[in-house]
Amino acid sequence: MTVWQWLTAAMPLLSVFMLLVLLRMPARRAMPLSFMICAVLTYLVWQVPLRQLAAASAEGVVIAATIVWIVFGAVLLLNVLKQTGALDVIKAGFGAISADKRVQLIIIGWLFGSFLEGAAGFGTPAAIAAPLLVALGFSPLSAVVLALVADSSAVSFGAVGTPVLVGIAQGVPGIGPDTVLQVALTAISIDIAVASCLPLLMVVMLTRFFSEQKSWRAGFAIAPFALLSGLAFTLPAYLVALLLGPEFPSVLGALIGLALICTAARYGVLLPATPWLFKPDDTTPAEAEQATTITPDILSAAPALPLWRAWLPYVLVAMLLILSRIPGLPFKTGLQQLAWHWPAIFGTELTVTVSPLYLPGSLFVLVALVSCFFLRGSATMLRNAVTQSGRMLLPSAIALAGAVPMVRIFLQSDVNSAGLPAMPLALAAEAARYLADSWLWIAPFIGALGSFIAGSATFSNLMFGSFQQAMAAQADLSLTLTLALQMLGANAGNMICVVNVVAAASVVNLHGREGDIIRYTLWPMLFYCLAASSVAWLLLR
Repeated sequence: MTVWQWLTAAMPLLSVFMLLVLLRMPARRAMPLSFMICAVLTYLVWQVPLRQLAAASAEGVVIAATIVWIVFGAVLLLNVLKQTGALDVIKAGFGAISADKRVQLIIIGWLFGSFLEGAAGFGTPAAIAAPLLVALGFSPLSAVVLALVADSSAVSFGAVGTPVLVGIAQGVPGIGPDTVLQVALTAISIDIAVASCLPLLMVVMLTRFFSEQKSWRAGFAIAPFALLSGLAFTLPAYLVALLLGPEFPSVLGALIGLALICTAARYGVLLPATPWLFKPDDTTPAEAEQATTITPDILSAAPALPLWRAWLPYVLVAMLLILSRIPGLPFKTGLQQLAWHWPAIFGTELTVTVSPLYLPGSLFVLVALVSCFFLRGSATMLRNAVTQSGRMLLPSAIALAGAVPMVRIFLQSDVNSAGLPAMPLALAAEAARYLADSWLWIAPFIGALGSFIAGSATFSNLMFGSFQQAMAAQADLSLTLTLALQMLGANAGNMICVVNVVAAASVVNLHGREGDIIRYTLWPMLFYCLAASSVAWLLLR
């Protein structure tokens, strides 16, 4: 590629890094500007026809609208819980298990978030876990950063195994079911060594970067419990993948982990004698103001709710997500029957389909409406919740309306007059020219690139699966191992994915801090990729 072609292909990455991370622009300004820069360069340098550009942009706007709907549903449910006082009850319930904020982070962010990832995926875990953490006293910035870091390992088998059953199985030509299962088992085998360390990394980040004490020691003091929490998820997930296949490792692994770790925390197993608590000034004034819309305060004089009733909305959400995503049940087909289809957008080969009832946002809204009834809320409370939720959406809608169309242009750029492949494949091919001999270390970063841009580990595996297959043959590496590293890299890219960052930030009303979030999550992403390659190099090559 020429220099201009290379810059054009890399511009979605470069513009996001420069505008969000370096210049610290809010996403509502940075993403529309990135979209315009990328669209102009794609037309002039990559020679993509205007019709293709318009079609890809329209496709992106539709996809962005579905993400906004998911965010709205998550925020609405949260605000209903706040209005009815259920959020205070949930907060007290976690305090009964353990007052230690490190333990609460592990239970909510790592284990409950992994369960939600296994059930639904597609950004749902951070959208639910982050506001729960804020309700427990975490600053909005720490809640979003740590929820995104936690939402990584479980992505391998997220949304009932979609990254494996769709991403790998359909993205790699000629691969059989047995090989697909071996790829999944290899990925989770590496994760037993790598992802089991993530809870420790999360608590160290919490105590060092997001507390007034700025202490490394406080994070490492809980290392035995944190490592136990990591293994409490990864080991059951491996056994489930081995015995039952790739659909339920994240769901069942997280449920088993929750049962084990909640019991261990209640009885103080492997915990320091003194719990670690926030000080009153852990949250800055600016962040406290941003969090006011979700700070738990009881606005009604209704009697205190029992804990089971306060948790029932989230239990319903989890049940509905699982039931609606299991292929063998009739619910998935039924919800997908009502679909809006836009074929041949502007006369191109691009098409987009939306099943509104199947979207997680619709399930959130349904549960929010039902919850207002059985939590003894009033029409005024529901109206306040809807108003607050709608008011928070505008900055996110603007940011996503720029980010997602930019991503779709990047991915659909294979239709051009310059005879060039799609930009992601062009970047990967350039990397292969110079780095084939080191592909064991590069493979996870290709997976992370796909998730960073596309906002989906499934799409990353679909996009780069065949490319990784070719590179495995060229570098004389095991295909199973290379594809496993692709999967793990796609997990890591989920931490810094712009779409996930914008969505999670909007749920806690943290607009304008997206660059700060990526600056924090970039380092755990690098750790995940390098650690996965290191384990592969030491044990499996």
